[in-house]
Amino acid sequence: MLTTNPYDDDKLREECGVFGVSATDGAAALVALGLHALQHRGQEAAGITTFDGAHFHTHRAMGHVAGNFDRDDVIRSLPGTVACGHVRYSTTGETALRNVQPLYAELSTGGFAIAHNGNISNAMRLRRELVRRGSIFQSTSDTETIIHLVATSNYRTLLDRFIDALKQIEGAYSLIVMTPEGMIACRDPLGIRPLVMGKLGDAVIFASETVALDVVGATFVRAIEPGELVIVQGSEIRSIRPFALMAARPCIFEWVYFSRPDSIVDDHSIYSVRKAIGAQLAIESPVDADLVIPVPDSGTPAAIGYAQQSGIPFELGIIRSHYVGRTFISPGDKVRHLGVKLKHNANRALIKGKRVILVDDSIVRGTTSLKIVEMMREAGAAEVHMRIASPPTRHSCFYGVDTPEREKLLAAKLDLGGMTGFIHADSLNFISIDGLYKALGEAKRADVRPKYCDACFTGDYPTTLTDHDEGSEVDQFAMLAERVI
Repeated sequence: MLTTNPYDDDKLREECGVFGVSATDGAAALVALGLHALQHRGQEAAGITTFDGAHFHTHRAMGHVAGNFDRDDVIRSLPGTVACGHVRYSTTGETALRNVQPLYAELSTGGFAIAHNGNISNAMRLRRELVRRGSIFQSTSDTETIIHLVATSNYRTLLDRFIDALKQIEGAYSLIVMTPEGMIACRDPLGIRPLVMGKLGDAVIFASETVALDVVGATFVRAIEPGELVIVQGSEIRSIRPFALMAARPCIFEWVYFSRPDSIVDDHSIYSVRKAIGAQLAIESPVDADLVIPVPDSGTPAAIGYAQQSGIPFELGIIRSHYVGRTFISPGDKVRHLGVKLKHNANRALIKGKRVILVDDSIVRGTTSLKIVEMMREAGAAEVHMRIASPPTRHSCFYGVDTPEREKLLAAKLDLGGMTGFIHADSLNFISIDGLYKALGEAKRADVRPKYCDACFTGDYPTTLTDHDEGSEVDQFAMLAERVI
């Protein structure tokens, strides 16, 4: 099986998106619309859980939201005025229905449903301890660890038990929780993963990105603060902050690649930031060429910024087909190679004889860039230069991003010259880490206390990494192979 987008397999992938709504009729249909807008954050599976005042109802399915949650019979099977949903990618672990969220359990306090965006970096240690104490896990998801911590907490109220659970976990999380008492939305104390709140009439809505609010016609209220819990019970909304105040470290890759261009993150337009990144890249890494060409679709805003700053014409030199299914089953290498061109193809008449600058958001393994450069060469390009709108990715992510083992990251193995040779480009350059911060409105990266989590570039992890530190990196990824988010 081959993904028809030959480039998706060489991207850092955000592993999930969450959406929740409280106090509105037809909550499931609204969540389904919100999940459509968040589909880019997870395309392997989706799920919705609702509460009708007496019972919880769940439907989970492999594949996209469309085809699974645009059916009347499915929406009718999810009655209630409160609902939450989830779209997901898996890590290197299994892709199985038992891991599709929201996860649901019956606790002593009643039903408990949870949708999670992020990664718990001490989940394996906690899981071992919980199993020794008698917990029986039904999935390989680190999210289930939270359920067991809540179930085994000695505190009396559900809210206190939930807070007790959160204080035992490390890493990154944005959570939407449904109980018979109401809905809880929260972010980890560093705010690594995003979560926003909106209103639609009397309904309160939570989502991973503002674009999901736009799609359902909701008004953006504000971002959930790092370390904040927002509790919705009927018409009452209250906020508590049970954690010690910490300097926030949101994931910088939300601006580079993960979020949709039409989203707003921390008062920054994603589209405008990506154009600014491209302009800064043109300042730092100019090259004499005829055309600036984006790698569709994620490289487009940065390529526009590069072209505007450099004065070199912007052109669509790679044409993407939007009418190809997600996978293509090939019986042999020859057809498999042809399948690569099903989704992207070079605009030969434009490229032949031209010196081109290709702009992409990142290089992970390098296989993507190699294929793109080869495509340009085959189309007759005179020169092919590659410009990357993020610094070199040299370190793995442990906060909810599907990252290869470090030895598979091209920038961890080779210097700039080696990477240039590997992808067969005439030149290759990346935006600097200070340039990336500048595009975000910061003077530069402060070495003592950077404003963002940029560990994939710098190796500066903002939290402890218990599961990783208790074993070698190889052992860590062996454990990840048994776990999905």
